[in-house]
Amino acid sequence: MVEITTGKILSQTGFIFLAFMLYYICSWTASQFKLLGKGIRLPPGPKQSLITGNLYQLPKSEHWLTFTSWAKSYGPITYFRVFHSKTIMLNSLKAAVDLLDSRSSIYSDRPIMWMTGELAGQKSMVFMTRFSNPCFKSLRRLLQDGLNARASKSYRPIQRQETQVLLQGLINNPEAFATHVRRNAVAVILKVAYGYQIESNDDELVGAVDLGLKMNAGLNAPGKYWVEFFPFCNAVRFVPDWVPGAGFKRLARETGKRWAQVNQVPFEWARRQIATGDFVESFTSRHLLLEEGKIPEHQPLDDVKWAAASLYVGGADTTVSALTTFFLAMMLYPEVQVLAQADIDRVAPNRLPTLNDFDSLPYIRAIIKELLRWAPVVPLGLFHRVMEDDIYGDYFIPKGTKIIANVWAIAHDEEMYPDPSRFDPSRHLGDSPQPDPLEFAFGFGRRICPGAHFAEMSLFLNISNILAIFDISKPLDSSGLPVEPAIAWTTGVIRHLKPFNCQIKPRSQEHVAFLG
Repeated sequence: MVEITTGKILSQTGFIFLAFMLYYICSWTASQFKLLGKGIRLPPGPKQSLITGNLYQLPKSEHWLTFTSWAKSYGPITYFRVFHSKTIMLNSLKAAVDLLDSRSSIYSDRPIMWMTGELAGQKSMVFMTRFSNPCFKSLRRLLQDGLNARASKSYRPIQRQETQVLLQGLINNPEAFATHVRRNAVAVILKVAYGYQIESNDDELVGAVDLGLKMNAGLNAPGKYWVEFFPFCNAVRFVPDWVPGAGFKRLARETGKRWAQVNQVPFEWARRQIATGDFVESFTSRHLLLEEGKIPEHQPLDDVKWAAASLYVGGADTTVSALTTFFLAMMLYPEVQVLAQADIDRVAPNRLPTLNDFDSLPYIRAIIKELLRWAPVVPLGLFHRVMEDDIYGDYFIPKGTKIIANVWAIAHDEEMYPDPSRFDPSRHLGDSPQPDPLEFAFGFGRRICPGAHFAEMSLFLNISNILAIFDISKPLDSSGLPVEPAIAWTTGVIRHLKPFNCQIKPRSQEHVAFLG
């Protein structure tokens, strides 16, 4: 019986596939004649196959490098297609600002993310919420209210406390610096979002987030899953999991179960604490309680839950990426470290820097900008979707096209940043600084990251305190000679360094004494 049912399903699937292919070829041909009749054209891009488009030209890893090479051949706006799915890559800051900022009213949608959004159940995350979804404005408002510059000041005690824990961890076990960085980022966000205090690196929620992020990264690789760009595969999502070829569904569902725990467990914990009256004030408690301690009827619980989860997930992983890259940069460019420490010693000669020193430490601020330029945390940004047909210059941009801001290409534009592969914070200082990477590193238009200010403050506090106490250098071999690090990166929406070694030593016992 199962074999008969399976045969029928596969037969029907094949018929639907052929019917779609005929429809697709006819509609594609008609669209080309329509463009020619209007005297406009799609942006240039690599040569396509009639059916598959550029499917087999998509790389399996580090997509931003391939897309940037395409930009050198085809210009600041590049078009490619995979079957029926159209994508336009914006490779210059001007093009990204002109469309995603200046025309944000039609460029602020998100494409449907079938693997992470629909099948793994994360479509209510603010990063994926469609622009037309009534929840989008509510989620954005919640996050902006909770993460703006004024609100962020209330989180400073949490940041200071966790920076102290990070520094102590680096003193006790410097080889595990990556673990300490992960713990710091997750601890800050968990306490800010839910009032939850992490007690150790082995905390259950730290491990849950780490595993969830690793599983999620595999779902987001461009071109990896046909369900993302082939309408026929979208229909296949309704096929039972046991049918051959439905393995992607099982993977997405397993990831979804993991994320359901990550989203729900800390939120329900916070609600229980609030109900007892014994809780730490947090993003969640502020938005669930009125002054008289009652849950406001106008604020849906799901909105608060998803807003807190978005803060938690987005803040945990991006900060880890940037701060881990900081250790690599200091190891490779010791002259930068010397200048930074001189800046710190000038302002805080006998103490640890605080966030009140932000304006007085321009070189530390420049290091943060250069980190986000030199090694963008999200090298291809988060995809946008244009909601109407549009014209930009001589190019036609069809409704429904995915729009990608190639942050990597912008950050390594030689006209904006001479010698872009060099880590050089001084490019952001002086009377004529190069363009500020903070203007594109956190996104564009109405989709810009609402936690940009909070992230910058977290990086500033951690980086300035680490440099105040420690020297970071290349590890030494048995002969006492420096060992060049093996540098490799993961591929995903968020870019991470693969494990590497470095040497972290206190500058002196007097500097260690700053910890108290």
